[in-house]
Amino acid sequence: MAMPDAPVLLLGGSGFIGRHVAARLAAQARHVIVPTRNRERARSLLTLPTVQVFQADVHDDDRLASLMRGAGAVVNLIGVLEGGRGSPWGPGFERAHVRLPARLVEAARSAGVRRLLHVSALGVRDGGERTLPSMYLRSKAAGERIVRDAKDLAWTVFRPSVVFGPGDALIERFAKLQRWLPVMLVGRAEARFQPVWVGDVAAAIARSIDENATVHRCYELAGPEVYTLRELIRAAGEIAGCPRPIIGLPDALGRLQAMLLERAPGALRLSRDNFDSLSIDNVAEGPIAPELRIEPKPLAAVAPAYFSHPHELRLADERRRAGR
Repeated sequence: MAMPDAPVLLLGGSGFIGRHVAARLAAQARHVIVPTRNRERARSLLTLPTVQVFQADVHDDDRLASLMRGAGAVVNLIGVLEGGRGSPWGPGFERAHVRLPARLVEAARSAGVRRLLHVSALGVRDGGERTLPSMYLRSKAAGERIVRDAKDLAWTVFRPSVVFGPGDALIERFAKLQRWLPVMLVGRAEARFQPVWVGDVAAAIARSIDENATVHRCYELAGPEVYTLRELIRAAGEIAGCPRPIIGLPDALGRLQAMLLERAPGALRLSRDNFDSLSIDNVAEGPIAPELRIEPKPLAAVAPAYFSHPHELRLADERRRAGR
């Protein structure tokens, strides 16, 4: 288990989920080390009194070994949604999702760090590196397997569904698109998700560091409500005050759309691999495990804190429920 006074090495701490994990750990008065290649991205963390930010490339073995020395636990949040094309996955996925977990395991062993918490993805399953439909999911499965095979380490794996919160790549993205576009053309509009609040994900990770019951366990993290992609887009448009018509595309047109949008800027970007990930539902098998002590927050209860039209989300949620 983690040494109580030793720092937590937080990889991916300057990212969307990482900023919330860092804040949660700082609130527990933990010393947190956040390496980042771009110190500007971690600017919001500099005001947290127990968080130290270092300019470092964690893909460099010597730098990773240096960061690992003296750590009591390591949390790996690093992931990419686009990693290029390849078989069984592209080079970006290989680097972030497969090689990095392998290097983390070896670095932890060398430094004598036993506690490793690793964030995977909902939809990953045993043997998934050969059978899952997208490069993203296959590479996530391969990295997860490397961690879970390290029986000498006290690992815990988390599989979150799509995560929502301020600055997310889900709800805010759909809201932004509907401010720009007159109509939403959506491939695989009936794909199902169980979005989880970023604060709940951060709480689950922070609470697990010293929790013996979570060692050698894999946890699904999902919210209390299941939405189709169409329903999520509709809710985002209504809370943004500019709901647009949503037209579901057949798979052939959806794949063509993804191919055309692979090089699009910002919120418009969509890859064929993203499209492939939508072919399986992003839904948990059951509720969040009781030892994590999480009562997951629904989308409609949390979004008012960061959307300009909060009442619209509740109305959209009520309409969605009534239509079932």
